Amino acid sequence: MVNDSIIKALKTKSKSLNLSSRKITHLPEVFARLTWIVVLKLNNNSLSSLPSELMCLQKLTELNLGNNALEEIPPVLKHLSCLNKLYLYGNKIIHLPPEVLEGLPNLELLNLNHNRIKVIPAEIKRLCSLKSISVTDNLLQQIPAELGLMKCLTEINFTNNKLTQIPQQLYSLPQLRKLYLARNNLTELPEGALGWKNLKILDVAGNRLSVFPVGFQFLTLEELFFEGNRLVPFTLMESVQEKEVLSLKELSARLILQQSTNELSVVSRALPAYPELQDMLSHWGQCALCSQPFLTTWLECVQFINTRKHMGMKSSQSVPVRVLLCSYDCFNRDDHQYYGLVRL
Repeated sequence: MVNDSIIKALKTKSKSLNLSSRKITHLPEVFARLTWIVVLKLNNNSLSSLPSELMCLQKLTELNLGNNALEEIPPVLKHLSCLNKLYLYGNKIIHLPPEVLEGLPNLELLNLNHNRIKVIPAEIKRLCSLKSISVTDNLLQQIPAELGLMKCLTEINFTNNKLTQIPQQLYSLPQLRKLYLARNNLTELPEGALGWKNLKILDVAGNRLSVFPVGFQFLTLEELFFEGNRLVPFTLMESVQEKEVLSLKELSARLILQQSTNELSVVSRALPAYPELQDMLSHWGQCALCSQPFLTTWLECVQFINTRKHMGMKSSQSVPVRVLLCSYDCFNRDDHQYYGLVRL
């Protein structure tokens, strides 16, 4: 039956060949003659490897190897530089060979769902044209920071893995529109959420989040899924304010940060001569009320945002968003609705 389909493809020179669900365990050498094939579907078979002859399919743009018995990504794929879509879901793949990734500069879609992958190598950045990556139901423990260099990405799906954090570099993806991180072990999202200027769908359901990062309410989301987390409840409690004593380092840092905004100041002109100091000061924050800078000492608060009222979403839900204040003086003002955050 398989040979009949191949013979037919050889006669008709069809650009698409569908050999899915044929109980195939290996591919015949005659595949090397199908040099005009653009789409090849081999999903739902029993393939454990691919022959080197497959490198002759230089016009191949879509390859579906889903639901087979592959334990590694076949090395021959690195020669298929025209590949645009690659489906490898439902195999037994453990790792991603960097040398294969480097040979796929035109890949736009990569589906690795339902495998056993623990690590995505830094070489993933070689997939410079990638728009969509899906690695659901694997064993991922971390996301490489290099993913933030892939400026074409519009969709990321890491649902149901073992992630405990995501790199701040993900905020550097200007085209990202869909991000799925449900059913992991995330305890927080890093600061810098405003970098997701075009994000429309965010799914963080089934994690261990307590609050959303500063500025989260300014995202232009259309859908937000966050059920099954440990979000801070709106429960008022009495507390005693500790006496606020700032360290000399913090006082100095705040003064320098204030002066550095004035290009004509002595501090602003002197800072370039102290790169280590500049690096330390680059991690400064800003008070949500008085807009004054701070470095290492702040008061963590929370603001309860209504997704419909404050974010323009269709659904109306209350979510806690992190707010940072520079002092109790600001916290004790009457012109805000921020609450001190108590972690029990």
